[in-house]
Amino acid sequence: MGIFKKSKTNTLTAAEVSALWLQYLGDSMAICVFKYFLTIVENKEIKPILEFALQLAESHITKITEFLNSANFQIPIGFTENDVNVNAPRLFSDQFLLFYSYIMTIHGITAYSLAVTNAERQDIQDYFFDCTVSSKELFQKIVVLAKNQPKYTSVPSISSPHGAEFMVSPGFISNLIGDKRPLNSSEISTLFFNSTKTGFIRSLSLAFSQVAVREDVRNFMLKNVKLAGKDAESFDSILQRDHLPIPEKWDNEITDSTISPFSDKLIMFHAGFLVNAALTYYGASLGSSFRSDLIVNYSKVFTHAMEAGAISYNIMVKNGWLEKQPDAD
Repeated sequence: MGIFKKSKTNTLTAAEVSALWLQYLGDSMAICVFKYFLTIVENKEIKPILEFALQLAESHITKITEFLNSANFQIPIGFTENDVNVNAPRLFSDQFLLFYSYIMTIHGITAYSLAVTNAERQDIQDYFFDCTVSSKELFQKIVVLAKNQPKYTSVPSISSPHGAEFMVSPGFISNLIGDKRPLNSSEISTLFFNSTKTGFIRSLSLAFSQVAVREDVRNFMLKNVKLAGKDAESFDSILQRDHLPIPEKWDNEITDSTISPFSDKLIMFHAGFLVNAALTYYGASLGSSFRSDLIVNYSKVFTHAMEAGAISYNIMVKNGWLEKQPDAD
């Protein structure tokens, strides 16, 4: 018997349902976020990017609804106009709106790539391939514009080697006592991107802590500010010890507004999504790091993300905000 079994064209595997379900939640959230962004943006170059991002999210919702309806699956509630106040005062600068779009597009492309490899139905594979292509177009537009912005920080460059070299020692023991080899290209890349993404979590949590209505949500965001800030600083300190540049920080791109553009439900879901994404990135980075100080550091930040994830999960369940995914009979 072959690996693949023939199935009805309108049935969905667990992997396909999961990818579609989670994307629906994420894109319904994105629609709320970008509708608010479009009411506050002033930069004429950034506005078309936000419009394109909103257009993609809305088209995804339409297509996912078709897939789930054809397989007789309940459509998630997700997030609606009740979860956004487009008339709220400005909470973010235009620069931050572009930075937000950059980070969230990276997350989207990563999720679409995984969804393609887990899908068996060709039409769903084609759909996620289309999502990848359109998100690639969005990402490239963002990067072209971001390079001309004053706060853009490029990933550090390294010198070209003069020939092939091989490791003569794993160096674990020497690293523990302070005699560290220079960071390699993989380690530099993951440290820089993890600092960028974790710094983003800190800044967004700071904004959410100002506007959250419920005390438990506000306290969680303040805790997330502390944990994410400490983790971003740990990545920066390792880069700086090798005299490498560190990413820009974005806290000063948050205004002092205390009126929330978003419901506490959306705020908590957003935070939980970013924490779960961080766990994935930290785990992958741990596997590509061979200096013992990096391994120890990634273990610490992974623990911090696990702690934040557990707290966010409990808050969402307690408040009845966490929709249950379809499960086994």
